[in-house]
Amino acid sequence: MNSYERYMAMINHSPCDFLPRLPLLMAFGANHIGATYGEFASDYRVLAEANERCVEDFGFDQLSAISDPYREITGFGGEVEFIPNGVPRLIRSPLEDSKDLGKLKIPDPDHTPRMKDRLDAVRTLASRNKGQYSILGWVEGPAAEAANLRGVMNFLFDTMDDRKFCHELMNLYIDVALEFAKAQLQAGADTIGIGDAIVSQISPKVYAELVFPHQQRLVKGIKESGGLARLHICGDISQHLPYMKELDINILDLDWPVDLAY
Repeated sequence: MNSYERYMAMINHSPCDFLPRLPLLMAFGANHIGATYGEFASDYRVLAEANERCVEDFGFDQLSAISDPYREITGFGGEVEFIPNGVPRLIRSPLEDSKDLGKLKIPDPDHTPRMKDRLDAVRTLASRNKGQYSILGWVEGPAAEAANLRGVMNFLFDTMDDRKFCHELMNLYIDVALEFAKAQLQAGADTIGIGDAIVSQISPKVYAELVFPHQQRLVKGIKESGGLARLHICGDISQHLPYMKELDINILDLDWPVDLAY
């Protein structure tokens, strides 16, 4: 049983020799091959090499194209700064001082450099490893990208005083996310990860009313495009779990503060 077979057996609730190991290789991967994190995040060739070396050296079962949460935002007009030994920084949110959705550029995954770099990473990993390892693509979740577009504090205030705008913003983003996810699946990914870290800072009630419907639409679209869905949220989401069980995701990542007995 190879890594891909082990992964699919786990997904399908079938017997496997042992549970697949699916870490997200970010700074660890860059360090392992002697690269800076800036290189890892900005050059698909470095990202691919880091993932391949780690699965070979440590026996992991999945290759991933994740690096940071600022791929799509550059296509919307956001400005990102790369630093050598740290995660890229978002230095300007395109809607920081406005709620005019008409001001936004609409990203094209094939022509937005940072989105295309992720597609190139998936293509490279798939061309050399398809059928041997699971290949994980990645998109931002609706709340995470809304926070990128507006700025975190602006978005959190929006969830309290302008929910209609929040829905419009996240709905617009999901159109882009589905195109990006579909492009990664066509490039060779079998699973799409969804990063929505800001959800842990939103109450379960607001999550259920405001964010859940957009996550649900994203997951549904990924599955309709032939992919598996993995949801990753940093922080304590213990009280959000009763809602998340309705998402029909294949994998849910739980951070250490989550109460597994909830």
